[in-house]
Amino acid sequence: MDGLIIYADGSCLDNPRGNGGWAWAIDRSVYVSGHIASPTTNQRMELTAALEALRAHRHRMDVPIVIVSDSKYVVDCFFAEPPWWKKWILNGYLGSDRKPIKNQDLWRPLIELYRPYSNVSFRWVRGHAGDPMNEFVDALATAAARNGHGIDHNPPF
Repeated sequence: MDGLIIYADGSCLDNPRGNGGWAWAIDRSVYVSGHIASPTTNQRMELTAALEALRAHRHRMDVPIVIVSDSKYVVDCFFAEPPWWKKWILNGYLGSDRKPIKNQDLWRPLIELYRPYSNVSFRWVRGHAGDPMNEFVDALATAAARNGHGIDHNPPF
């Protein structure tokens, strides 16, 4: 495949009220992680990882991009039938219970980055199951949550 495969993961220590970390990586030489001070949640960190991965690569949206995540919450938004994001937009970002969906401050920009591009997709991978890149971004996200800072190892293209 010509394009980018980007692994993304989030971590929250003492979920749902601890410090959080997120990370994305193309490989072990191109990666970024970040920290969010408490209180946050695992879901928010998973969303942040996907959002930051797309933000960092929006200048490369002319090639296929696959975001690989162990978060069903993130992946199912785009690939459930029908996709959750389409229903949310039609319903004014209300869920099936007619209440505002959680984490709109992250969902809205992620969906806006995703919508114009037919070549951006999401793929689910089982977490903590031995996938080397998933384990790598998990370690980066956990370290960012624990250490209170991230790492930017994203050389310009």
